[in-house]
Amino acid sequence: MSLLINLALSLVLLVLSSWGSLALLHRFPAVARWRRIAALAWLLLGGVWLGWLWQGSRLGAVLGMGLSMLILLCWWWRLLPESDLDWADDVRFLATGRQLGQRLVLDHVRCFDWYRHDAASVAWQRREYDLQRLATLDLFVSSWGRPGIVHVLLSFGFDNGQGVVDDFVTFSVEVRRERHEPFSEIGGFFKQYELAIIAADERDAIRLRSNLRGETVTLYRVLLGRRERRELLLALVEQANQLAREPRFYHTVTANCSTLVYALIRRIVEALPLDHRLLLTGRLPGYVHDHGGLLPGHSLSELERRGDITERALAAHDDHDFSRRIRAGVPGWSASGRRPMLKNRGGDRIE
Repeated sequence: MSLLINLALSLVLLVLSSWGSLALLHRFPAVARWRRIAALAWLLLGGVWLGWLWQGSRLGAVLGMGLSMLILLCWWWRLLPESDLDWADDVRFLATGRQLGQRLVLDHVRCFDWYRHDAASVAWQRREYDLQRLATLDLFVSSWGRPGIVHVLLSFGFDNGQGVVDDFVTFSVEVRRERHEPFSEIGGFFKQYELAIIAADERDAIRLRSNLRGETVTLYRVLLGRRERRELLLALVEQANQLAREPRFYHTVTANCSTLVYALIRRIVEALPLDHRLLLTGRLPGYVHDHGGLLPGHSLSELERRGDITERALAAHDDHDFSRRIRAGVPGWSASGRRPMLKNRGGDRIE
């Protein structure tokens, strides 16, 4: 029994030592060298408590690590997200806006012309959209080769009054990095970044990933009613407004590109269950498909194959008709940019 207790306590000590070391490595307020020293010192301290445990001083080890963790957590809980830092150009502005009658005004829509994956001609525009012409919702999934991990974007399409959808605004939930701050997936667990909702021109947001970063991008037409589309769009803008007032930390699991959108859409669409695929974002299209959110009459594999827009995006690199060209051949879209009238699985029209 004593051996089992020591093994259990050793496991707890190892977990706490690892967590504390990573927290210090990513958030200790010093230059990189001193962050590494602080992280190493914490590991060594954990080794001391572990040594005490196996030398028979179980109570001393527990009290020592408990006091150390209390001090560390007091520092950790005092770390608060900020809104006024020297942000990287591509996340400088959030997707704030307001509804004026039947029009949606977005204060800052990113319209960068990217010429490298990390460099672009910077441009932010104030844009207005007619909510009565909000016609479509598309899900973009961008993969860079990490199994089960992708980035998810939502693109709202507006028609021109003649049935052709020719104006798109894309929303992306991202980490809000400071200028010259590198991205770290591990850092996303340790309050390294604030949370950002970005509104962008589709040619900016999608072409960056498919053409400049070399990612594989897949487009899925989403079946959502007119009212639900509108409510989701306005909810994203209101969430961005709230982040501007009260910033939040990004979290790789609990506050990311899929979980935040799920939290918003669950307020609009009832009975959407929790699912592990909300965390393994690479499997998110399967979740949407299983709950009737993608085109009926097509298997998920067919939708994925026909929705791969990577080659079309490369071919349309300098074309201002980029959005129409990447949709050619995607189920739910015609070559002219018209979207067919669709029905959900219950037979109800969604347009």
